[in-house]
Amino acid sequence: MQHLRVVSPSAATADVVDLLRSSPAAINVVVLPECAVDPPGDVVMADVAREALSPVLDRLTDLGLDRNGSIAVEAVDTSLSHHATRAEDAAPGLSEDALVWHEVVDRTESESRASLGYLALMALATTIGMIGVLFDQPILIVGAMVVGPDFGPLAAISVALVGRRWRIAGRALATLGAGFAAGFAASVVMALLLQAWGLADQATLLADRPLTSFIWAPDALSWVVGVLAGAAGMISLTTGRSGVLVGVLISVTTVPAVGNAAVALAYGVGEEATGSLAQFAINVAMIVAGAVLCLLIQRTWWRFQGRVAPDRARVASDR
Repeated sequence: MQHLRVVSPSAATADVVDLLRSSPAAINVVVLPECAVDPPGDVVMADVAREALSPVLDRLTDLGLDRNGSIAVEAVDTSLSHHATRAEDAAPGLSEDALVWHEVVDRTESESRASLGYLALMALATTIGMIGVLFDQPILIVGAMVVGPDFGPLAAISVALVGRRWRIAGRALATLGAGFAAGFAASVVMALLLQAWGLADQATLLADRPLTSFIWAPDALSWVVGVLAGAAGMISLTTGRSGVLVGVLISVTTVPAVGNAAVALAYGVGEEATGSLAQFAINVAMIVAGAVLCLLIQRTWWRFQGRVAPDRARVASDR
């Protein structure tokens, strides 16, 4: 269940209450008249089955409450109620698989901004990845991919494309570019420092590195893995399975590819830099493609589930 709190102008409160009471997936409807101060109005609260939350939020935004009032949602960890069980039975699908579009948009929109923390992590992750590729150390590459927060803007781009929110897509793309630019610059500086300290040079880069050569030598699997990783990442995002995201980050090579391109340019090995940038471009494009495709399938499925929900509501009401 999800706890819904709405601050509603008094003139719209009756419509909000009617909406919630008409939904078999909403329970515990409470109205606190004239309790809200800023924005002013009434407070309406209810618990809604997660599977049915998205259409309820759509109706509330249609009433203009996102502009004239306030809408907040938080998870209910435990709900011991026969009414709650009946509400979940009336809702379509399973709560673990529910696609709450407004939640996804809000979560990814915050990832479309280039914070200092994001830029710092991108610089650190890319530099770690560069060292891992340079010295043929896969464990460092894995660590770099886990540290790198680049999936956030990639997810934001995907969600914005599906929702046709071009401004957010552009901002997320700029954030992604700024992050990798910071990582590229930091990797070049580190590569030059390693050379100055006598720890690495062009010979190190040109040496046989069998464990990490895939970073600068993309093949057909790079396309396939990118699409699969993008789809897995979107499922992780929409269903709240955060553990899956770690595997997604490890399976793609965006961060180490940029790091290797940086050290290759710093040491004057243009062919390897070109291959690394190609690997990077393939991964980014395929991650977005896989995420967009997955999100379109999820939205289509949940729209279908919404159409069959009335039959389930009647069954639940008979229990």
